[in-house]
Amino acid sequence: MTSNAETGRPSGKRGVGVFGSVSSLWLRLLLLSTSVAAIAAAVTSVISAALDGGPASLSTAAGALLVMLFFAISLLIGHFVGRNNPSGAIGLFVATYFVKVVGFAVVLFALGRPDWLNGRWFLIGAVVSVVAWQAAELYGFSKARLQIFNDPADRKGGPGGTA
Repeated sequence: MTSNAETGRPSGKRGVGVFGSVSSLWLRLLLLSTSVAAIAAAVTSVISAALDGGPASLSTAAGALLVMLFFAISLLIGHFVGRNNPSGAIGLFVATYFVKVVGFAVVLFALGRPDWLNGRWFLIGAVVSVVAWQAAELYGFSKARLQIFNDPADRKGGPGGTA
């Protein structure tokens, strides 16, 4: 007797999640979060341009870009460190968070506020990007298939017996 049923996709190692072709969870999250935050920033930038002109639009984009850069560094650290030392990635996240906050503050204070920067739209662009980025990360993590427990070893002779 033969069957004409399709065998479907083969099982094995393949990307699971939002973007199946990207193998790393961290890179998938980076791609998803960056895309969502960039779309949200573009929409906000168009709104700011319509309401207050070009400098407001640039301010919105600058705030969004700063937030996306800030979060992207963390995901890239997760990608590169998490491969070899998954448990050590958390400690490195904490250390780099401190370095990022201090580093970005130093850069912002050293450069000063440009004359064209609209503070209100800079803040709005940053907040919109944070919300969009975090929502995308939550969605990405919820779709990720992370193994929490080790699979039990198969017993000899089948699932219930010994041989």
